[in-house]
Amino acid sequence: MNPQQKQALSVHIRWMIRRDMPEVLEIERTAFEFPWFEEDFVRCLRQRNCIGMVAEHDERVVGFMIYELHKTRLHILNLAVAPTFRRHCIGGQMVAKLLSKLSHQRRNRVVLEVRETNLAAQLFFRQSGFRAVSVLRSYYEDTPEDAYVMQYVHEEEAADILPINRITRLAG
Repeated sequence: MNPQQKQALSVHIRWMIRRDMPEVLEIERTAFEFPWFEEDFVRCLRQRNCIGMVAEHDERVVGFMIYELHKTRLHILNLAVAPTFRRHCIGGQMVAKLLSKLSHQRRNRVVLEVRETNLAAQLFFRQSGFRAVSVLRSYYEDTPEDAYVMQYVHEEEAADILPINRITRLAG
């Protein structure tokens, strides 16, 4: 086991409710240099296609994720884990829950933007099977930095794009 990794904690992942907001805001403030404000969360969650999830451990919110539903994709807007609970596979469990919602027929990918300076997030999502697919120049309003668009494609989608050649046909 990597010395930086700690033991995985089992968490209960559920829909975010209004009562979770103080804990979510505290996690948000500790996680980001440019955090969302309560109004940002409320405005987002009032939209029909925006969903909030929280990860609970011992009846305490230890992580959260905000994402949007689109016709063919899910779009992660915000994900954070409380500092004392990082490297316990909580973020991975939330992402796995989201990936389990993908299907070949409907929503077949998950996308998100990551700050170019947020190496920890880039590595986390890469380990979760995401790949950088493009760069958005000067994407953020608060800094001139770029964002990397990262994407996870449902496995059945990836299999469909394999080229068919003579060897593939002969193999069956």
